[in-house]
Amino acid sequence: MIAGSTGPHTPLETLQKASTPVSVALEQTGAALAAAGVPAAALATAREAAELVGSLTEDGDLIAATWLQGLGRQGVAVDAEALGRRVSPQALKLAGELTRLGEIGLPAGWSEQQGLNAAQSEALRKMLLAVASDPRLVVARLALQLARLRHARELDADGRRRIALETREIYAPLANRLGTWSLKWELEDLAFRHLEPEAYHRIASALAERRVDRERYIESVCERLQHELAQAGVRARVYGRPKHIYSIWRKMQRKDLAFERIFDVRAVRIVVDTVADCYAALGVVHGLWPYIAGEFDDYIATPKENDYRSIHTAVTGPEGKSLEVQIRTADMHEFAELGVAAHWRYKEGGARDARHERQIQWVRQVLDPAAHPGLEEDFIERMRAGLFAERIYALTPKGEVVDLPRGATALDFAYHVHTDLGHRCRGAKAGGRIVPLDQPLANGDVVEIITGRSGGPSRDWLSPDLHFLASARSRAKVRAWFHRQEQEASARATAATATAATAVTPAPEPEPATITLARPRSRPSGRSPVDIEGVGDLPTTLARCCGPVPPEPIAGYLTVGRGVTIHRAGCSGLARMRTQQPQRVLRVEWNLGGDNRLPVRIRVEAFDRRGLLRDVSDVMAMEHLSIDGVNSSTDPKDRIATIVMRTAVRDSEQLRQVLQRLSAVANVLKAERVT
Repeated sequence: MIAGSTGPHTPLETLQKASTPVSVALEQTGAALAAAGVPAAALATAREAAELVGSLTEDGDLIAATWLQGLGRQGVAVDAEALGRRVSPQALKLAGELTRLGEIGLPAGWSEQQGLNAAQSEALRKMLLAVASDPRLVVARLALQLARLRHARELDADGRRRIALETREIYAPLANRLGTWSLKWELEDLAFRHLEPEAYHRIASALAERRVDRERYIESVCERLQHELAQAGVRARVYGRPKHIYSIWRKMQRKDLAFERIFDVRAVRIVVDTVADCYAALGVVHGLWPYIAGEFDDYIATPKENDYRSIHTAVTGPEGKSLEVQIRTADMHEFAELGVAAHWRYKEGGARDARHERQIQWVRQVLDPAAHPGLEEDFIERMRAGLFAERIYALTPKGEVVDLPRGATALDFAYHVHTDLGHRCRGAKAGGRIVPLDQPLANGDVVEIITGRSGGPSRDWLSPDLHFLASARSRAKVRAWFHRQEQEASARATAATATAATAVTPAPEPEPATITLARPRSRPSGRSPVDIEGVGDLPTTLARCCGPVPPEPIAGYLTVGRGVTIHRAGCSGLARMRTQQPQRVLRVEWNLGGDNRLPVRIRVEAFDRRGLLRDVSDVMAMEHLSIDGVNSSTDPKDRIATIVMRTAVRDSEQLRQVLQRLSAVANVLKAERVT
């Protein structure tokens, strides 16, 4: 059972007396690790977190796993075989899963100047719950964080602030939500001490008491109240806690109060059976000690907007010290802890997330089986599958969390990070390994997106049968890209129509220098892709330096013995030759009749994988292009495959389209025309 009432500094002797399973687990694990050759100094440092877990649970496997993970954080390697049968396989498994949880925190390379916004903090907390295969692992992770924070003074200033910020923003709020109060208060106070040392010491001095003295005071008050309530015939459960330093500071900041106006530095709670018992208990409290004027609120008669109900009063208790008393029924208490009026939500503020609140409630039930009996292991697993089935949490290489719908792929991840990253995505790695773009991601995957320099998405990504995208938001971005392309194509077509209309009566223009031949102009059909003005059927070749394709403007250059070479009109090589021998430049135009096609070479570079060449060939077939020749090779060092194909295209638009579709094939880095 995990409970939040045991103090984090509980001595080992107390643990041994109070809970034999805990002492046995600690002794057995320590002996096994010592036998495996772990240095005594490393054992002592790692044991602290294990003892923290032992103060919260009697689960020997979890205690052993925490100890093992504590060693891992110190860089101490432990041979699993050397541990033999003295550490259970379950403990070794839990230690491995704790290692995975240990990687969740502030992003790598993060600096305080970058800040950590509320959304990222919340995503990290949700991810911790989602990644943990067993909710108890989250408690072990909190204990490990506290052990690190206790020794933060050994780090440099930047290291101390980093771990303190990580604790304050991620781990302390999670401990609060889960009800592990003994971890929560110390996490908050130690983080506060490192982040705001002056404010911390000022409040600590104003308290003028050690925490242990305040705890003893609260204990004596609870015993007195329990006795007086019993004498009055009121059945009740009374417990309390001293307000810790960070909580006092937060209240002073939130309500703009001086320390002297904080009356709940010491507080107790009375939980009774009925509403009538609430008012009877109030009478007992006010009969014992005088109440402080202006510090009484009856939220039973007038509930808060979130339906929170309880009686709050402040009194001058024993030794003249202020004391806050809250009185409520058991139903009111459960509603305040787990319902829509949950205390942690009230303290943290922010938008409500009903799904996350159900997860928190379920985890708290699992962590406290004594309060919620009947939670069998198979039932817990079914509940977990249902509550955590809707979302997954993946990480960027920098450690930033990306919240995605269940079934999301690396493409969804890319589009969530940035629209342009999605458009240019050509492959992905998850956990350092190349994965298909249609493979669903898992919780905790570190995803690296591989992009191409040009190109855009594939229409295949929109097909529900191919499972490239699980997010409606991602599909909308792909559809928007194609819609924009269609609009631009329509605009180009309209502009071309307008240009053609004005060209019906063209203005006179100087004629380029040409070679005048006696034969009349002819327009051979089917034999040459171009017509040469004033020239018959001369052999033509396409210039390799610029590789023109229809409908690009072109010009011809008459060679000696090799016919006419066709260049793009703006070709730099043609410009040099025109300067030297302008009389050799011929006016030519495309012969678009018949089925004239122009030979081109296409090069594809991609991360090698099984089926790559087949997928490339499928794209060519869908474009009704034949492959006249192909050469493929793979660099053994970086596993980059290069495929060079010879084909023939109708015009530049068909070439652009096939290059775009090739660029969208999974793992392809780029597809381009080569000369």
